[in-house]
Amino acid sequence: MAPLAVPPDGSSLTVAAAQTYPALQLFLERATASGAQITLDDANTTIIARICRKLDGMALAIELAAGRVEAYGLEQTATLLDERLNLLWQGQRTAPPRQKTLQATLDWSYGLLSDLERLVLRRLAVFAGHFTIDAALEVVPDERVDHTHLFDAVDSLVAKSMVAPRPIGAMMRYRLLDTTRAYLLEIEPDDAALAVRHATYYRRWLEQAGMTWARVPSADERAAHFSALHNVRAALDWCFGADGDLGIGIALTAAAAPIFLAMSLLIECRRWSERALLAIVPSSRGSAEEMHIQAALGLTLMFTRGGSDAARGALSRSLAIAEARGDDINQLQLLGRMHIFHERMGEFDAALGYAQQSLAVATSLGDPASIALAHSLLGVSLHLAGDHRDALKMLEVAWQGPGTERISTVHGFDHRNRAGITLARELWLQGRPADALQLAQQTVTEAAQMDHPITLCIALIWAVSIDLWSGDLDGADENIDHFIAHANSRSMGPYLAVGRGVKGELAIRRGDAADGVETIRTCLRELHDAGYELLTTTFNIALVQGLLALGQIEQSAELIDDAIRLVEQGGDHLYMPELLRMTGKVLLSLPQPRAEQAETYFVQSLELSRRQGAKAWELRAAIDLAGLIVERGQHEDAKRLLQSCLDDFAEGSETADIKAANTLLRML
Repeated sequence: MAPLAVPPDGSSLTVAAAQTYPALQLFLERATASGAQITLDDANTTIIARICRKLDGMALAIELAAGRVEAYGLEQTATLLDERLNLLWQGQRTAPPRQKTLQATLDWSYGLLSDLERLVLRRLAVFAGHFTIDAALEVVPDERVDHTHLFDAVDSLVAKSMVAPRPIGAMMRYRLLDTTRAYLLEIEPDDAALAVRHATYYRRWLEQAGMTWARVPSADERAAHFSALHNVRAALDWCFGADGDLGIGIALTAAAAPIFLAMSLLIECRRWSERALLAIVPSSRGSAEEMHIQAALGLTLMFTRGGSDAARGALSRSLAIAEARGDDINQLQLLGRMHIFHERMGEFDAALGYAQQSLAVATSLGDPASIALAHSLLGVSLHLAGDHRDALKMLEVAWQGPGTERISTVHGFDHRNRAGITLARELWLQGRPADALQLAQQTVTEAAQMDHPITLCIALIWAVSIDLWSGDLDGADENIDHFIAHANSRSMGPYLAVGRGVKGELAIRRGDAADGVETIRTCLRELHDAGYELLTTTFNIALVQGLLALGQIEQSAELIDDAIRLVEQGGDHLYMPELLRMTGKVLLSLPQPRAEQAETYFVQSLELSRRQGAKAWELRAAIDLAGLIVERGQHEDAKRLLQSCLDDFAEGSETADIKAANTLLRML
């Protein structure tokens, strides 16, 4: 009997939708007939769908599992199936002998096969999930089974429903039902030669997929690549098992790392990388395999645990191997990882050094994609350093220049997308907020289409900053919720703390300063512990605003001094005009306001903004400075100051700051 239709994996299933799937209908019918009481709500429906998928829609298997619900309950039945398919569960006593247990059914079906079909079927059980005929041709044949015999056996096994065909993209793929595979693995002794051929085939497949990954533009097209990932996991399990081959396992891990990173499977990538590094013998130190595994480990540790010594050590070791081997291509990619590592650590001057080094390496390579990657790194660093004019040039080259079709996610995240969202921030600061918002939306949309959570999280958090700068609190709220959901889906701990910090800033901006201040303080403690300092200055500025709203002026003054010191040490001079302006506001908030000193800081902020090319920061300083000038009765001077700043903005620009400046102008 052909498998019954089951809901696709990952779908959110309602009760109404569930009742349209024959597999779920059968399960409910048989469970109720056996005495089980099931309240059919959305949660239970999801569990039943998982059970039916696990059993591949196989009618007899569903009937047997449904018969366990009365004794074990729905959740425990699902757990038992996840732990091990139970082939000996009893069915109806009135059923024919071959249908009383799944084991009996499979015994009966297996007994009807020829000797050749049994041999091929047992060998096909080495495949976990889907496999292609090309994979079978590489793995199954030996002196007992040639290619012709294999084709004949597969055709017959498909006709007898022992092997299930399924087209994925333009290619036909095959798989054994999980129940059939579990049965075969119990009757077939370990075949080391078969396992070696299986692991070796998927190592070669991964190496080829890694080279072509950069040209695969969409999640749908990547599905064909990922359909074999279950086989990669099965091969890794065998390689690092009791009787496995550690050498093949190390090579397989190195080849698998780019695909795990492309899928943002960070925890899994970290686990296999750690196992492989423990298995590397001293004579293999400094190999290309160690370089790739150390690089993967460093990146996964950075995104899941923050700026740990282990992450720094792994990335540094990988870069040292690339340099020793004269491997400029991987050296460039590793410089990119060191760049973002030091940014996240708050070591912005060090990150700039790696970006400059990357441009030298990319220039020696000479290809457009390498040069675009280096321009992306350098543009981001110059942006954070407050060198806005040069940053704009670099980022525009990285976003629009040649070779930017994909720079690429195979190395952890998409550098072109990162350049695009940073360019959006740069456009906002340089007086083009409408262009900035449009580009931010474009980069977030493109990142979402990649189905790559790390790239999407990077795009979203910078898009949130543009929302906050513009005064669009609802937009920031929506984007940060999206950000938190994706960070949570891949266990990116530091990003979860960042999400909570932004929620705190939103609370302050909406008038709940007490809750917002406490939230940001907690967030900063978590980020300090994780070694994540990329957003420390922005959170400190928000914290100063919250403390001022609470009337805690002395704490505000101490915090602003600390923030300025950290910027001078780390190098994120992008925020220095804002810190100078906030210092002036703190001075005006004292019990005895220090207007002259405040004016000095507002002027310093204004002049630094002009030198850096940050028109948006210049306007903020001008609004505060104009307020002081007005108090002295110099209305015309205040009007000229505001109007000259507003004239620098692109036509049609509208932000909270521009509205505030226009309101003040109308009052004057």
